[in-house]
Amino acid sequence: MLRIADTRTGHLVEIPAAPRRLLRSCVHLPALGAGTDDGTGIGPLHLRVPLIGDVLARTAELNGLQVVTVLTTPELTPDRARALDRVMAVLGIHPPTVIGPHRPEAALGGPADVHVTAGDTDPGDLAGGARIEVGRVDTTAPEQDAADPADGAPDPLAVRLLLLGSRYGTPVTVTGAALAGAGRTLRDWRRSVADWAREPSRPVPADLLRRSHTALAEDLDVAAVLALLAEVAGRSDVPAGAKFETFAHLDRVLGLDLARDVGHQRPTGP
Repeated sequence: MLRIADTRTGHLVEIPAAPRRLLRSCVHLPALGAGTDDGTGIGPLHLRVPLIGDVLARTAELNGLQVVTVLTTPELTPDRARALDRVMAVLGIHPPTVIGPHRPEAALGGPADVHVTAGDTDPGDLAGGARIEVGRVDTTAPEQDAADPADGAPDPLAVRLLLLGSRYGTPVTVTGAALAGAGRTLRDWRRSVADWAREPSRPVPADLLRRSHTALAEDLDVAAVLALLAEVAGRSDVPAGAKFETFAHLDRVLGLDLARDVGHQRPTGP
């Protein structure tokens, strides 16, 4: 069972309502502006909203649901649609079924079960379905917040990790230092996962599976799942093979490519 806190009521609601096994999700992107540095009109909030939609879909699929996702955005020119596709692909966001329509019922095959929106925008009439409001994303000027040059070029998935590190309704500030820290965490976890993969496989411990699935199923608490992974990485009582399976299993939702370095690590010893 997957439950979401409907922003309009504050109450947890089951989506989709039992016994239906198809989740209809509508992601409402704010209007793309012309004031962004890259000229595409795509800002950080335009990334966070579909990212939360992506995590919702991944979590639903982990719970055995089928998912149809429609992304709506006003005034989406062909150039901006292509730019949006490229950015979402870089961040590991699975493409929606359809992009563009203002009335998504036809593409969804019925009314939406859940609407994912930016918290400070009005996407119009959202009759029916639960509402997830995504918190704003602020950035700092590079000259005010320089990242450590030793960290090298930023990993695009570090942005994904940083945006997933807070509850979806909480505002996030993207800084160079925060991105560098997220990049280091990704490198450390990938290196560890590659090392653990060399040991005999063990099942995900039942308590870790229960805690992680409960966090995801009860209002998409991805931040709690990330904290759980950090805990697991440092636990001496969890075998390496179980650590590997835990990280690989939860990465189905996180989408951080944590097993990327498996088989590519340097041999140790003589």
